[in-house]
Amino acid sequence: MIEPRALRHFDPILILLAVLLVLYGSLLLYSASLADYGGISAEHPLVKQLVFACLGLCAMATVAWVDYRVYGQMAMGLYALAVLMLIAVLGVGSSAYGSTRWFSFAGQQIQASEVAKILVIIALARYLADRQARIHDPMVFILSFVMVAVPAGLVLIEPDMGTALVFFAFWLGMVAMAGVPFRHIMVFLGLGVSLLPFVALLLLNDYQLDRFRLWINPNEDPLGGGFNIIQAKIGIGSGGIFGKGLTDGSQTQLNFLRTSTTDYIFTVLGEELGLIGAIILFSLFAALLFRGIRAATLSRDQFGRLIATGIVIMILFQVFINVGVNIQLVPVTGIPLPFISQGGSSLVMMFVALGLLEGIVLRHKRLEFQ
Repeated sequence: MIEPRALRHFDPILILLAVLLVLYGSLLLYSASLADYGGISAEHPLVKQLVFACLGLCAMATVAWVDYRVYGQMAMGLYALAVLMLIAVLGVGSSAYGSTRWFSFAGQQIQASEVAKILVIIALARYLADRQARIHDPMVFILSFVMVAVPAGLVLIEPDMGTALVFFAFWLGMVAMAGVPFRHIMVFLGLGVSLLPFVALLLLNDYQLDRFRLWINPNEDPLGGGFNIIQAKIGIGSGGIFGKGLTDGSQTQLNFLRTSTTDYIFTVLGEELGLIGAIILFSLFAALLFRGIRAATLSRDQFGRLIATGIVIMILFQVFINVGVNIQLVPVTGIPLPFISQGGSSLVMMFVALGLLEGIVLRHKRLEFQ
């Protein structure tokens, strides 16, 4: 729990930045949904997003209230829960867009991988922090990889290649922060790059291989799998410096852009708010990530530093992938833009991640517990 004196360390800027991102995303959601919904109603994506944002703020406060080291004591149980959720969703989960990723509960969909990411970060942080004396041991490095490979592999089966890559991204950052020898990381990356073509042929299904093919040449199927890629390029390219104006983007408002509230919401921004709108978005994300880095530097233990590192890299990587998809820098993967894209599970779990960061900042002074 939080001692009263610890509240003075609360980081209001972290929460303010997250709220600003949600509000910024809400403007884009309103515009992207205008053609389909017209006026505001209870079923409008904007209303749902704001409700989930309120739930997320409550979850953040709850997570921050509990000493983050308590989560470390439950790390293996949380890891087991993450793996069981990912196994269960393959058996009883709901399917959409060719993937089985969601549990349906009370009319809402809960994406298991969004919850699993946070739980695995906590478990991995505990594992690495407990083995600082043996961090140079190759077996520690290998077992940490196995810890991440199991849930990432289950996510890949769904299939959800983008989220699987998120697991490996925060794993690399966390093992580097933990002090794993650089040569171990380089050997792993070298093996990974050399084996990538063989792994792709073995693990990726035809649907995922088609995404790679259309990423290289979307005009091969301009009315099917390549349609959104082409429309995104048109939308962002036509936005220019200042954009066409909110609710005035032709690709968005005429429904040329599919999944405009989720995967391609950055295209809505690029078309309607232009380069200036993108700079504002990136500035907010940069400021948020710096607050996460601040939490890592303030942490008084390695466990807290590793959690903060994992969260920062998770957010950074998701921003990179989502924007990369919109500008055809990477293949279509279905990764949401944090705090911006429509999605209750993603938004709530992002606030849970911020709750962990707040918990670390609140308790970085040993004096508070004397």
